Amino acid sequence: MLTFAAAVFFLIITPGPGVMTTAGFGAAYGFKASLRYLVGLFIGTNLVMLAVMTGLAAVILSVPWLRNVLMFASVAYLLYLAGRIAFAGAKVAFMEAKSPPGVLGGITLQAINPKAYAVNTSLITGFDYAPDAFLFEMISKALIMNIIWIPIHLAWLWAGVSLHKLNLSDRTQRTINILMALSMLGVVALALWSASRGAG
Repeated sequence: MLTFAAAVFFLIITPGPGVMTTAGFGAAYGFKASLRYLVGLFIGTNLVMLAVMTGLAAVILSVPWLRNVLMFASVAYLLYLAGRIAFAGAKVAFMEAKSPPGVLGGITLQAINPKAYAVNTSLITGFDYAPDAFLFEMISKALIMNIIWIPIHLAWLWAGVSLHKLNLSDRTQRTINILMALSMLGVVALALWSASRGAG
C-alpha cells in the first residue's frame, strides 16, 4: 500500500493538463476564482477513476474511432485552455478572458484528459495489494488517491496565486502566462506522441 501511495504521489505531481491549468489560472485570476475550476477537476478525476474501476474506460477506449474523437477533443480543449492562460494577463489579447472556466470546465478537462486516464489505469490495474478483497482495494485506492490529489493540486494553485500576489508588471505576468501555456502545449505534444506510438 505504501508503494502504491508513493506511485500516486509521483504520478500526480508531475506536470499534466490538470496541474498546469490549476497553476496557470491561479496566476492569472487568483485563488477564489480558480477554486471553482479546481473543484471541477476533483469531480472529473473521480469520475475518470470510477470509469477505470468499472471497466467503462477500457470499453470506450477500445473503440478506435471513439478513442480518436476523444483525443481530438482533448487536444482542442487543451489548446483552448492554453490560450485562456496565455492571454489572461495581456492588455491586448487574442481572446478576452475575464475568469477561468468554472466547475464544468474542470470536469470537462478531466473527462478528455489523456493523462487522467493513463494515471488512473496504471494505478488501479498496476498495484494488486489486496487481490482477495476487490472492494476494499478499490475503496482504499480511491481514498489514497484523493488524499494525495487534494494537497498537490492546492499546492499548485497556491504556487500560481503566489505569482499573482506579487503584483508583477503586465509584461512579466503575460510572460509567465505564456510560459505556462507553452508548458501545457508540451504536455499536448507528449500526449499526441504517446497516442501515435500506441496506435503504431
